[in-house]
Amino acid sequence: MRAIHLSAGDDPVRIGAKLRSSRVAQGLTLEQLAQASGLTKGFISRIERDDTMPSVPALVQICHALSLPIGTLFEEPDVQHVALAAAPRINMGGIGTEERLVTPRSEERVQLLRSSVAPHGSGGDDLYTVSCAVESLHLISGSVEVQFTGRVAELSPGDTLTFPGLTPHTWRAGAEGAELLWVLVPAAWSGSNSPRS
Repeated sequence: MRAIHLSAGDDPVRIGAKLRSSRVAQGLTLEQLAQASGLTKGFISRIERDDTMPSVPALVQICHALSLPIGTLFEEPDVQHVALAAAPRINMGGIGTEERLVTPRSEERVQLLRSSVAPHGSGGDDLYTVSCAVESLHLISGSVEVQFTGRVAELSPGDTLTFPGLTPHTWRAGAEGAELLWVLVPAAWSGSNSPRS
């Protein structure tokens, strides 16, 4: 029987960014994490920059201080790719628009909608709201104006307009049409119900 030679992969394990993001999300400074874990601030800083790999006991101390299961540091991230051509068509109620959901239907934290708008296409004559906390509109090409109660914002290619969710508004593309990217935080709906009201 031939021996099997096991060897570690060539790629170094990088856990620093995950540790740092967990620390920052909890509002902890390096000094606070150092005090909680019993390690030095400089050592933790080097770990977060992936300049050094901690021993298992040191990693346990850090993860315990962050209430972070060690296994999550080594899990592959849930990456989902949605090609524009395969993105499902949706109907947000726009006139002269082809709209696609370019984030997965299951994603609840954020929702991106890509709209191809015909010349003078619009969100309708009446102001409407979208059920989300924050809404952003990024103009990829063409021109668009967004109407709020008592105010109009004109966007040029590359411009982004961000406003609170549930703000009454509508929009209209210019004579050349427009390509728009809408960002809704959190996701306004699962695709089964209209988010507009």
